[in-house]
Amino acid sequence: MSGHVVFLNGTSSSGKSSIATELLDLLPGPYFSVSRDAVNSMRSRTQTPEFGTPEFDEVFERTVRGYHRMLAGLAAAGNGVIADHVLRPHWLADCLEVLREQEVTFVGVHCPLPELRRREQARGDRPAGLAERQYSIVHAHGDYDLECDTSVRSPRECAQIIADFLAKPGRSPAFARLNQ
Repeated sequence: MSGHVVFLNGTSSSGKSSIATELLDLLPGPYFSVSRDAVNSMRSRTQTPEFGTPEFDEVFERTVRGYHRMLAGLAAAGNGVIADHVLRPHWLADCLEVLREQEVTFVGVHCPLPELRRREQARGDRPAGLAERQYSIVHAHGDYDLECDTSVRSPRECAQIIADFLAKPGRSPAFARLNQ
């Protein structure tokens, strides 16, 4: 038995975590919401190299690759998984490989840059300009099963659109197309 992965991809502050929280209540059966940020927060702070160093970059890359394998492992055991990620091209390639055996519904979470800047400043827990640095990279591959814009819809509305989409057959070809 293989589980299903709802893969939310968007910049920091785009609303992925809020959508994931809403999806937990809307999707049939139990799903795990597993964000890359949550996995990062599990790592030792005292034994991790300083941010911005090559040593930190190595640890971070291993963490992200481990996150992908965590998603695949949960799904391979038959669990529903909601992934919350900010993809770079090489991370997408890794996900395409390690999630090859799972059904993945690939959802682009969009938000205009001015709103991302406003949210980032209001949150106060992200480095200034993080969403802007991610903005041109995160959706560069250009292919999703479904997309939502959190500047015009609430997290609950976006989650409902996703849940309605998942109720349809033949719903998730984007990862297969990207794998070709």
